[in-house]
Amino acid sequence: MTQVRLDAPPALRRIPSVERLLAHAMGLSLAAEYGRSALTGAIRDDLARIRAGDAPAGDEAEILARCGEALAADRQPSLRPVFNLTGTVLHTNLGRALLPRSAARAVEAVMVQATNLEFDLATGNRGERDDHVERLICRLTGAEAAIVVNNNAAAVLLVLNALAMRKEVVVSRGELVEIGGSFRVPDVMVRAGCRLREVGTTNRTHLRDFAEAFGPATGLAMKVHPSNYAITGFTAQPDPDALHALCRERGVPLAEDLGSGSLIDLAAYGLPPEPTVTSALSRADVVTFSGDKLLGGVQCGIVAGRKDLLARIRKSPLKRALRVDKMTYAALEAVLRLYLHPERLRDELPTLRLLTRERADIAAQASRLAPAVAERLKGRAEVSVMDTMSQIGSGALPIETLPSAALVLTPIAEGRSRSAGGRCRRLAESLRGLPTPIIGRIKDDAILLDLRTLEDEQGFLDSLSVL
Repeated sequence: MTQVRLDAPPALRRIPSVERLLAHAMGLSLAAEYGRSALTGAIRDDLARIRAGDAPAGDEAEILARCGEALAADRQPSLRPVFNLTGTVLHTNLGRALLPRSAARAVEAVMVQATNLEFDLATGNRGERDDHVERLICRLTGAEAAIVVNNNAAAVLLVLNALAMRKEVVVSRGELVEIGGSFRVPDVMVRAGCRLREVGTTNRTHLRDFAEAFGPATGLAMKVHPSNYAITGFTAQPDPDALHALCRERGVPLAEDLGSGSLIDLAAYGLPPEPTVTSALSRADVVTFSGDKLLGGVQCGIVAGRKDLLARIRKSPLKRALRVDKMTYAALEAVLRLYLHPERLRDELPTLRLLTRERADIAAQASRLAPAVAERLKGRAEVSVMDTMSQIGSGALPIETLPSAALVLTPIAEGRSRSAGGRCRRLAESLRGLPTPIIGRIKDDAILLDLRTLEDEQGFLDSLSVL
C-alpha cells in the first residue's frame, strides 16, 4: 500500500497505489505483455519520480503510459544492428566484418542443438576442436598446422608465452606498436612472461642488429606488421628472407604478427597490396592474424605455422583459457570455405564486396537516394552529394583510402540559440536514436553518410522515415 503523509500537497495525496494501478485495465494489459513483476517495478519507479517532483502526477492512464514506455525501452536489446555509414569498412566499434549469410546459417545450426565440437564421429573418442578448421587453414595458407583463439591479441600472447616464457624476444624498435584500446606489444610480452630485447632504431633496423642480439637467453625473434601507422623517409628493415635464414642458422624461431592478415592478394582486386598469410609463412615459422578483419570472418585469432612449434603452443595452459566456442568455429569454417571458390569470392564475401565497390556505382546510389532522404529530412537538413574517401579500417592499410561518395546532411538553422555545430550534433543524436541507428561522421558542421557500405537501401530509408 502506498503511504502518503497527511500534510502532503493535494496532488501527492491523489497518487494512486501500486495495487490500484496493477488492477487498472491498462495495467492488466501491460502485466500480460511484460510480466507483473517488471510492471510493479516500473510503477514504483514512476511513483518515486512523482514524489520527488521529477515527473507530473497525472491520472492513472498517464502513469501507466509512462510505465509502458519505460518497459518497452528496457526490452530493447543492448546489442543492435546499425547502419555503418562512417566511411570505415572494418569499423572496430561497429563490429568489424559483416558475415556472409552462409556463416550466419552455420552458426544458427549449431546454436540450437548438440554438436561434435570435441567428439570424433569416426572413432567415437574425444576430438580436438581445432580440427574443424585446421585443415582448411592449412590448405589456404600452406601452413603445417593451425590453432584458433578468441582474437589476434590472444594469439600473440599465446605464442609468446608458449615459445619464449622467461626468455628474451628480439624485436625492432620500429615495430613496438600500440593498437586500439592501448594494447601495446611490449606490455603483452611482459604479461606473457617474456623479456623484451629491442634492437635497431625507430626508423632503421639492420640484420646485424638481430645477429648481435641473439644469444643463450633468446627465445624468439618477432616481426610486427605496422598495420596502424607508417614510417616513411630514411628507413630500413632487414630483408625478410635473410632474417629468416639467420633465425634458422641460430635455432631461433621467428614469429610474425600480421594483425589483419589477408588470405588473398588484394592487388588482384584493384586494392592496395597487403602481405598475405602465405607470403608471411614463407619467411617466418609462426604467423598470427585476425579472423574478423581482412579475412572477412568472425572475431578470432589464428596461429599458423610449423607443426612442431604449434604442438608446443597447443600444450600451453593458456590455450584453454583463450579457446573459442562452437559458434565461432561454425562461422569461421563457413567463411574459409568461400575462399575455395575464388571466382565467386567477391560476390559472397561482404568485406571484399564492399571494399571493391566502384566509386561510380556508389555515386549513382547517392544521387538515387538524395531526393528520398531530402524528403524525409524536410525542414531539418539540406541534402547534397559529394565525393569522399573511405578507409579499410581496423589497422589495415593505414594510409590507403578508397574513392567513394556520400550524402551530406547540413542541418537547417532552428534559431539563434543553437550554433551550426550544435545543430549538427543534435541531428547526429537523432540519427543514432532511430529504430536502426544511422552512424555517419561529422565534418565541417555537416554529417557525411558514406554509402560505400550501404547495401540495404530500403531499410535505410525506412529507418529515416520515423525521424
